[in-house]
Amino acid sequence: MNPLARPTRRLWAHPLALDAVLAAVVLGVILGSLYIGPDKARYDSSASGAVLGVLGCAALVLRRRYPLGVLAFTCAVTVGYVATEGGRESGPVVVCAVVALYSAAAYTDRPTTWRAGVLTCVGLTAAAMLVGRRPWYSPENLALLAWTGMAAAAGDAKRTRRAYIAAIEERAERAERTREQEAKRRVTEERMRIARELHDVVAHHIALVNVQAGVAAHVMDTRPDQAKQALAHVRQASRSALDELRATVGLLRQSGDPEAPMEPAPGLGVLDQLVDGFRRAGLPIEVAVAEPAPSLPASVDLTAYRVIQESLTNAHKHAGAGARVEVRVTRAPDALEVTVQDDGGTSPAETAETGQHAGGHGLMGMRERTAALGGTCEAGRCPDGGFRVHARLPLAVGEKA
Repeated sequence: MNPLARPTRRLWAHPLALDAVLAAVVLGVILGSLYIGPDKARYDSSASGAVLGVLGCAALVLRRRYPLGVLAFTCAVTVGYVATEGGRESGPVVVCAVVALYSAAAYTDRPTTWRAGVLTCVGLTAAAMLVGRRPWYSPENLALLAWTGMAAAAGDAKRTRRAYIAAIEERAERAERTREQEAKRRVTEERMRIARELHDVVAHHIALVNVQAGVAAHVMDTRPDQAKQALAHVRQASRSALDELRATVGLLRQSGDPEAPMEPAPGLGVLDQLVDGFRRAGLPIEVAVAEPAPSLPASVDLTAYRVIQESLTNAHKHAGAGARVEVRVTRAPDALEVTVQDDGGTSPAETAETGQHAGGHGLMGMRERTAALGGTCEAGRCPDGGFRVHARLPLAVGEKA
């Protein structure tokens, strides 16, 4: 490791110390030109030149904090040096003004740079032409004009580059924040989707298992054949639950995992199997499904199936004894409409109303599913008793999804 690397980094971390080093270097250049250089005879060797050089360089220490003030002071020092000793030329003391003009252009805005640059170039050149020992058209005066102009241009380029780098860094940080927010949003949406799937699978099959297990326990001693049949239904429902849970959990696997499930998601094509399971559990269901002229979009097909599944599960758990359920699926030119309605059975209307809404996430999950496709889902108690769920799923939105 370079032994000078650490002190250099520390120096760059403290701008005031860096400016002090720069001022010392400029002072060394001025004093060397006045007293040591080959052209020292051209310049004033008295103490006034050294004093003015020290004052101008001392002001450079504050060039970042007060750029315009330092520029005005160094220009005054340069003009004072030109005016002393009966009209001496600017000499090396002008370096202070050149550095100050560069700093003013680098640490202010562009309009200020233009105004300060023009005033400095014209002012110093005019002072050298009016009171200097050389003719006004001498190359030295034109060189002074060129040096001050280049200092202003270099400072402006420095400021522009710094602003450009800051803009790039800001855009990169904003893009990084946007990517993080988008990633969090997608994770949240995926979590909600998987949560809805798990709820639909578990609530449906566990409800059937619970009912059939209760039937088996009730008739185990008196009617063992019926208890055996109920236990077979429990086994079938639990197997279906495990299969759907395996398929849902498989969504969390990597796309290249060979163990990822290959079965299609459930839809209206397997609606008969869903209804048969509830019928075996003792829930009378009437189904009226319109002919699906072209095939449904996958997202609409799955959502319609889940709405029916959740509605039948709620009806089976909360409707009264002897309740009957009607399932209707109709297709309009631009939407698929699903209606599931039970008559309430023999239980009080308040029980059905309370049971449908108490403590579950089924209704909320149905509304979230339909809203994700741009559709609507309405659920509530019917005026003549029972409970009704109606979902409208746009086909065009489903195809885009």
